[in-house]
Amino acid sequence: MKNQYFGDINDYRKYGLLRLLTRGGEINTTVCWMLTPNDGRGDGSRIGYLSQPEEWRDLDPQLFDHLEETVLRRGLRNVSEIENSTVLPSCSFFSKLVPDDRGARAVYHEGAIDSARGCELVFFDPDNGIEVQSKPCGRKDSSKYLYWCEIEDFWKAGHSLLIYQHFPHVERNPFIEAKARELICRTGALEVISFRTSHVVFLLVPHEERLDFFRGRSGVVEEVWGQQIQVAYHLR
Repeated sequence: MKNQYFGDINDYRKYGLLRLLTRGGEINTTVCWMLTPNDGRGDGSRIGYLSQPEEWRDLDPQLFDHLEETVLRRGLRNVSEIENSTVLPSCSFFSKLVPDDRGARAVYHEGAIDSARGCELVFFDPDNGIEVQSKPCGRKDSSKYLYWCEIEDFWKAGHSLLIYQHFPHVERNPFIEAKARELICRTGALEVISFRTSHVVFLLVPHEERLDFFRGRSGVVEEVWGQQIQVAYHLR
């Protein structure tokens, strides 16, 4: 996550999804932003929806109004604007910058694990998503990825997981299915629930004791967001 993206259309869907999955804060959640420095690119410019309340506001009025006020009227682009609001109740936030250096990354990971103690759900928001072979941990720009060993550690610590995943230039449904299969294989989860949007997919890996809860909440996501967030269930 880069602060320059804050409040764009992906963020609106992301926060809306989190709000529904946690049922307004019923599930204690840690948001691990996986922050990296702004790079000056225009990737965070997708804020036109904030000027179209007739089309977008009814999906989540409280969230829309907060983002419209913060981004469109005050011009603020920083995740602290969510952290210091009531938009994500019962959420704690791990906001340190992700380092590229392998040793520093291990320290970062331990800090993230500590910050999530007592939380049922951990949301990871890396720039790109789950690791790729061309960017092993420790290489330049490895900070843009979440690594399998980190996923496995959080799962073993008892957390259900929600992971942001950018789409590469491949056919999307087979890509989602492959990622879900690997998550099931590496964690032993009974099911992965995917939330596909026009630009990214969110992958939910629930622990068994919360599977029925998250299935129910995923149905609410379908009802509220319709084609904006398409839900699919991937069984072991």
